[in-house]
Amino acid sequence: MDSAIQLIVFLGLTALVGYLTYRKCAEAGPRGEGAKDYFLAGGGLSWVFIAGSITLTNLSTDQLVGMNGNQMALLALWELCGFVGLIILAKVFVPIYYKYNCTTTTELLERRYNSKHIRATVGTLFLLGNIFIYLPAMLYGGALFMQTMFNVEIGLMPIAIMFAVVGSAYAIFGGLRAVAVSDTFSGVGLLLMAVLIVYLSLNAIDFDFSGIPEERLTLIGGPDSPIPWPTLLTGMLFIQIYYWSTNQTITQRAMAAENVKEAQKGVLAAACIRILIVPAIVIIPGIVSYKLYGDIGDQAYGRIVGDLLPSYLSGAFAAVMAAAVLTSFNSVLNSSAALYVCDIHQKYFNPEPNVKRLNNVVSISFVLIAILLVPAFATADSLINLLQQLNGLLSMPILSAFITGLMFRNVRAESVILSVVFGTALYGYFTFGTAPFGLHFIHLMAITLIACVVFALAVNRIVFKNKAVFVAFKKDQNDELKTATESN
Repeated sequence: MDSAIQLIVFLGLTALVGYLTYRKCAEAGPRGEGAKDYFLAGGGLSWVFIAGSITLTNLSTDQLVGMNGNQMALLALWELCGFVGLIILAKVFVPIYYKYNCTTTTELLERRYNSKHIRATVGTLFLLGNIFIYLPAMLYGGALFMQTMFNVEIGLMPIAIMFAVVGSAYAIFGGLRAVAVSDTFSGVGLLLMAVLIVYLSLNAIDFDFSGIPEERLTLIGGPDSPIPWPTLLTGMLFIQIYYWSTNQTITQRAMAAENVKEAQKGVLAAACIRILIVPAIVIIPGIVSYKLYGDIGDQAYGRIVGDLLPSYLSGAFAAVMAAAVLTSFNSVLNSSAALYVCDIHQKYFNPEPNVKRLNNVVSISFVLIAILLVPAFATADSLINLLQQLNGLLSMPILSAFITGLMFRNVRAESVILSVVFGTALYGYFTFGTAPFGLHFIHLMAITLIACVVFALAVNRIVFKNKAVFVAFKKDQNDELKTATESN
């Protein structure tokens, strides 16, 4: 009987989100057929939906399962530093993207370097990360959670395929508007249920953390911890700038508002959610699960939810968790299609394609690749640590292209393209070869970033005989940004 009720609640809430999304999108009127209509919702997102979509795009099972799977407080540092990253997005990058009327973040690079090739290069790197890292990781994390929570005999692949099919439907048929609206509706339910899990977890141990090793409760990581405290002074800030300010999946929402002020309101609202709610929901259940069950890794969140949540609410929780998987998956899928269509196809194959048809074809292709890669993530010891480590292959070389373009003038695009390739190879050597002096991968990210910028400037000077001009913080540039903000 309980199983039947759980299933009915699950299907009912999932259908309700779909219906509310359909109604809200219908109120907005017919959608156009251009790239901005599909990928920026025609510039019609309000700050509420920007905040909701940014929050739930980031907060999926790879966060809830992966961070709680570490079963230590230290992982909250990712979220606390994420607050800083969102502030930088709102105050620094949003005005720049609106100034250049960007559809993708990589369009900024094309404008700054006057080259479509640098845009295509970085867009391709974003695509590789989305297709080979983020999409399959989301499917795996969602499938593992459902399998653990309900203790079912169904394999990971059938559950992952279900998520892939349903999630891609939003991105393919509804575009960014449907994605953002469903994110927001689902996000309200997810945050409420996640906070309830925090309370139930604390209540299960009578709010008593005694017996839990000190290293699992501290926010000051030692040399052998997942986040040694000195990394907060090196690569951590750069990781946050990359993820929140240049990553197409996140910034696409901020670029879909009517103007700069509306976009900034949405980003700042997401920052408030990030600092006030998210740290607790991604660490406390995991720490409590260590006291209750011991070191059980990525199974921690699903098990504690299954054990502590009343049966009459488990169907509701399954629905919001499924929504989190679906919305994060369709967000990354939609941004991936935008990168391919705008950065590659329109630039090299057809400047005026049938966006609807092309979006459908590339989205389905990306989904099939992601499904095939799900088993590879099942072999990881820690999902979140694996994601952060792999992310370094692309994040710092990409960020270096933005930093060089914004801080310097008279830099050839070719030198930056070479520096991006150099940085990917360098970090790959650090990660899969020998890390110098045994440095943590977050330190290595900072080293990679600096090396990329220096490499680009050196190649620009030595090979192309150009002298870069430092322009960051100069009055004329600040005036340009101020004018762009006021005009929007």
